[in-house]
Amino acid sequence: MITLYSDRIEILSRGTLPPMQTLDGFFEGHSVPVNEKLSELFLQLHISEKTGRGIPTIVNKYGKEAIAINENTIVVTIPFNRINDVGNKVGNKLLNKSQIRVLAEIRNNPNIIKSQLMIKCDLGKTSIDKNIKVLKDKHYIKRQGSNKTGYWEILE
Repeated sequence: MITLYSDRIEILSRGTLPPMQTLDGFFEGHSVPVNEKLSELFLQLHISEKTGRGIPTIVNKYGKEAIAINENTIVVTIPFNRINDVGNKVGNKLLNKSQIRVLAEIRNNPNIIKSQLMIKCDLGKTSIDKNIKVLKDKHYIKRQGSNKTGYWEILE
């Protein structure tokens, strides 16, 4: 199950590590499928890979604390602030905290209107307008449709 929050994405997987898998092996990317037949089917359909790059990539970028292994679930949490730290530096497109917050709220709800942004971000109308202008000018967002019935398109 994937859940999107304003500050993070959480990916919850029911079950836990397979009996043959060690914690070290898991974090190093050793692939030990729980269901071999399903794994082979996904490989043949090119839905998944068996390269073992996923978990090491997450650990490398976000640390082991991004992965919580419990008795019946594995939860991977990707914080948006870490995504923004990398994404906002590309092409000198640095954003300030208010712009990051406005962008996070727009990501969370592309149909959000300025009055809702004012409340959620605790900013005035002029500040919201200025932050939206910066986000548009730096090609993070684009308005599709009218102000009344349109939505925000994320461009990055």
